[in-house]
Amino acid sequence: MQAAVFDLDGVVTDTAKFHFQAWSKLAKEEFNLDLPASFETNLKGISRTESLEAILKFGDLLDKYSKEEVQNLANKKNDYYVEAISKLTKEDILPGITKLLTDLKANGVKLAVASASKNAPFILEKLGLAHVFDAVADPAKVNAGKPAPDIFLAGAKAVGVAPNQCVGVEDAIAGVSAIKAADMVAVAVGDKDELRQADCVVPTTRNFTYQLFSDVFDRYHK
Repeated sequence: MQAAVFDLDGVVTDTAKFHFQAWSKLAKEEFNLDLPASFETNLKGISRTESLEAILKFGDLLDKYSKEEVQNLANKKNDYYVEAISKLTKEDILPGITKLLTDLKANGVKLAVASASKNAPFILEKLGLAHVFDAVADPAKVNAGKPAPDIFLAGAKAVGVAPNQCVGVEDAIAGVSAIKAADMVAVAVGDKDELRQADCVVPTTRNFTYQLFSDVFDRYHK
């Protein structure tokens, strides 16, 4: 294992609640739509534009907005979201992650972020982790979002490591699919049945350790 390529939301920190709050606010203000709590799952691991399209489809409004209008609305949602995440601190790093990152670096493992969020650098800055990661893949520069492998391949390339020498870390089905499509070993956090495509699934980030990552990688490459 020469590199670990991390998703951000749900893996390093939990900003999903802020995303959904921002989408809910936009849906109510612009479309008079009340999004059910269960709808949050539909927006997990996909891009901003795809999320808005899913909301418009939910409200049977998809054909009523031009591409330019969709982009403007997506930007408005992002303003709400950025306002919320500006309050993030290192206290918002998920349990076990700080030690995991420290131990990976101590063992010479390169660290990259492969997130669909264009706000990843800003979030890492707020968490005090910007200096810890060696690279952040830019989602604006990849052809396709998850479950396509592009963002994880970009993360590996950014740290100069072959994909098959990387462990990818995720919490979403689309993300795990992207990791496997990139020919990486997949370690996931969340529901074991839902994320069964991963090579290893743990219930919480507290279970993440350097030894776990190393063992899963070695087992996969036997």
